[in-house]
Amino acid sequence: MIDLKLAQRQPEIVEKALAERHSRLDMREFRALDERRRALLAEVEALKSQRNAASDEVAAIKRAGGDASARFAALGELSERIRALDAQVAEVRTAEESWLLSVPNLPDASVPVGADETENPEVARWGEPRAFDFPPAEHGDLGTRLGGLDFARAARLTGSRFVVELGWAARLERALVNFFLDQHTKHEGYVEVLPPYMVNSATMTGTGQLPKFEEDLFKLREADYYLIPTAEVPLTNLHAGETLDEAQLPLAYCAATPCFRSEAGSAGKDTRGLIRMHQFTKVEMVRFAHPDDSFNQLERMTGHARHLLELLELPYRVITLCTGDLGFSAAKTYDVEVWLPAQKTYREISSCSNCTDFQARRANIRFKPRGGKAAWVHTLNGSGLPTGRTMAALLENGQRKDGSVVLPRALVPYMDGMEVIEPAR
Repeated sequence: MIDLKLAQRQPEIVEKALAERHSRLDMREFRALDERRRALLAEVEALKSQRNAASDEVAAIKRAGGDASARFAALGELSERIRALDAQVAEVRTAEESWLLSVPNLPDASVPVGADETENPEVARWGEPRAFDFPPAEHGDLGTRLGGLDFARAARLTGSRFVVELGWAARLERALVNFFLDQHTKHEGYVEVLPPYMVNSATMTGTGQLPKFEEDLFKLREADYYLIPTAEVPLTNLHAGETLDEAQLPLAYCAATPCFRSEAGSAGKDTRGLIRMHQFTKVEMVRFAHPDDSFNQLERMTGHARHLLELLELPYRVITLCTGDLGFSAAKTYDVEVWLPAQKTYREISSCSNCTDFQARRANIRFKPRGGKAAWVHTLNGSGLPTGRTMAALLENGQRKDGSVVLPRALVPYMDGMEVIEPAR
């Protein structure tokens, strides 16, 4: 959530940010609500002043032994009017808060201004895409032929955009999770967490999934529980309502969880393969940082995602999302895109964002500087990494002409020495 005082005192800043984000929100709606609230408060205060004066007058008349019944009746009417206005003030405040909850984070000054993903600048590249002497197969077809991916049975069990992983594929999924977690916890200082896979609406609101993106979530019918779309949600809310000590910062957490997404806005996109699933596993990184250090932490966290791809020998590039492509809660985002030979393009595999104080305001997460007042902490999150998209990249980049797939050296110990996924004989 953006700062209410900023919207009130410097609305032009918010208006400019909304325009750069190509948002349909109109600051005139907020101004009208705020002016209405101010007018109501002024009227309430004036009536309360009248009530106080009338109360003093009634008391004086009673002390003098006079008849105060007419004044007392007028006092009752004043109190009734004040109660009605207080209800209107509460209603306008609720509407104002609802409007603020729908406002995306303000882009950082370093974010390039642009309309959409076509204007995202590339800032780094690693590895050289392999030259094939045969047409590389798409990972879904390759994994199916190798007997590890079964989309047909998953469709019978559940529906489209699900997969059953068998044998080597199930083992590879487990190997990737362990590999990612080991890197984060043993070498990069993250604390591993196993959070609930269901959270309540307050938790979803804290990270910005609610109220704006409810259609993208899976909700339980009989309870105020949602299946998590990413471990970012429970990890960021671990400290909801808390005030951290400055000395604790930065805090770093990671978690491997299933992720559940309805993909309501992606009809017809990536319907084949592992790229866009309703259920997938992902290792998530979350950091809590001092405001003066959060953009350094963003570079650090993005480096952790990149290092995983380098260890897996997968070519990638890094882009900075422009204002028109920036996620709702993010002030700045780097997307790390892995090379997929069959598509002959780079596809997103990690998105690392600094959400500044946006989520902290919604979830009420502060820190206490030495000798100063409590301030909002900055929150960051990033994929490190999703197993499905990583598996897709491993299959496509490691495939050989005979249909086998060579695994990167870093994964061999996690696969009990398996170096090559061979076609079934």
